[in-house]
Amino acid sequence: MKYISLLGATGSIGTQTLDIIKEHPTEFALVAMSVGHNINLAKKIIAEFQPEFVSVANKSDLQLLTLDFPNIKFTYGNEGLTEVATYHTATTLVNAVIGSVGLQPTLQAIEARKTICIANKETLVTAGHLVMSAAKKYGVDLLPVDSEHSAIYQALQGEREKNIEKLILTASGGSFRDRTRKDLENVTVSEALNHPNWSMGAKITIDSATMMNKGLEVIEAHWLFSVGYEKIDVLLHKESIIHSMVEFHDSSVIAQLGTPDMRVPIQYALTYPDRMPLKTAKKLNLAEIGQLHFSKMDFKRYRCLEFAYEAGQAGGTMPTVLNAANEAAVQAFLEGKITFLQIEDMIEKSLARHDCIESPNLTVINEVDEETRAFVNSLLN
Repeated sequence: MKYISLLGATGSIGTQTLDIIKEHPTEFALVAMSVGHNINLAKKIIAEFQPEFVSVANKSDLQLLTLDFPNIKFTYGNEGLTEVATYHTATTLVNAVIGSVGLQPTLQAIEARKTICIANKETLVTAGHLVMSAAKKYGVDLLPVDSEHSAIYQALQGEREKNIEKLILTASGGSFRDRTRKDLENVTVSEALNHPNWSMGAKITIDSATMMNKGLEVIEAHWLFSVGYEKIDVLLHKESIIHSMVEFHDSSVIAQLGTPDMRVPIQYALTYPDRMPLKTAKKLNLAEIGQLHFSKMDFKRYRCLEFAYEAGQAGGTMPTVLNAANEAAVQAFLEGKITFLQIEDMIEKSLARHDCIESPNLTVINEVDEETRAFVNSLLN
């Protein structure tokens, strides 16, 4: 039995993690979880899974839930995230929150020697050097949940790092993959949220449309697999059947394939190094699909991907600026305050004005994060 702490229980990854726990009740139990503002869904989850400990975003919600569930311990706020991540009876943390708020809980969970299933991109993007160093120090497994990194992780089983020629991340192209940049000038939020392949949360769906999601994944891959940016490629693959590939220097390429279903990589992280049946997953039928399509990534079309490579190669605090500016700009777009293409403009301006700080500690990272968000918000005004 693995005892699970789940950050972001009401989000897309969170609810699919709960599907896995529900399908395998003799293998997994939810003991602690955090939720944001979807309290109605939170109530349903608490009633069904009966966790011991729950953290909410707002104190007012804590008071309401305490009345409904008097036998469960509640807390709130960012400190509550860390309490859930390090909950004493949990053996495994699934970090499925969106944004840099996932960093501190992850570091604390590593120190508490929890196995980490990481779906929170921003943790590795903003502080990859700190996270990987801590994981090595405390002997903690950091298991990727993103489908792309899970694919690479699976392809590397039994292989030697020295034989890697290239990591190839695949990208669907997002909601606007068949539109020109000219077509993007007046796209709406609802259009941007209409992803052709995956069912995801709002922020990550917008990131997919700008290709920032893939840029963040490139930086993640750099840290997870200790591979230089010059050895990480991105390939446009509209069907999302090949989730990623590894090329070795004998010219062999190993790919991981499957239908677009996030429950598969979630379950792999939870069961690693074993595998378990997933009865609700659709089997891959290549004869039915017939064809798979690939094309070279256009950096001029997807400028956010270029920004990510540049920030990753610069290192230091540049990825922190990249991530913070993107989070603030995407939120502004979702709120109707800026246009779709202005997301790129705000990220570019934030990166251009920042003087990179090498090897930042956590305090510096947090300060740069806050300062960057303030800058983006000043542009809105």
